[in-house]
Amino acid sequence: MVDTAPLRDAYRALLDAAATVADSGDANPVPPAGEWNADQILAHVTIVNAATIAAVSSVASGANATYDNRMALDTWTIDRIIARAGGNAGLRDRIRLQGDALCGLAGPMLSEAELDAPVPTLLLSNDTVLVDQLVPLRDLITGLAQVELPGHTKQLLALLPEGGGAEAAT
Repeated sequence: MVDTAPLRDAYRALLDAAATVADSGDANPVPPAGEWNADQILAHVTIVNAATIAAVSSVASGANATYDNRMALDTWTIDRIIARAGGNAGLRDRIRLQGDALCGLAGPMLSEAELDAPVPTLLLSNDTVLVDQLVPLRDLITGLAQVELPGHTKQLLALLPEGGGAEAAT
């Protein structure tokens, strides 16, 4: 069984950061050149969540799973998700529900054999291949908690006016 407490904590921190940015008084903080705004970050996370839930569900159903984050990097898809979710509040609600679903699926439901199932994985970031190999399903789940969600939490807090990120993180 996967200990989902770190994953729940990572979702909580991300959602707290997203709410802090949304409540900062700047309706749409401008990101640094080449970076995403808050809605784009949140839409990216919803796509990553959906891909992770799909992989977990595939393994649980006995089907072959794959994991590929390229759709989560596609700007057209990101914009479409923002519109369909209804903007920032809808994205935050979607992430909360996806986090609950993923923690419910990954925690008590999967056997050790399922968690150890090798998943063909392709992970890109900034047009660079980070991973192109078999990854145990367990590592996809823990990677969300340890790397993906904390990284986007920091990215969100960086959108706050100078000094705001440090206050929000405490």
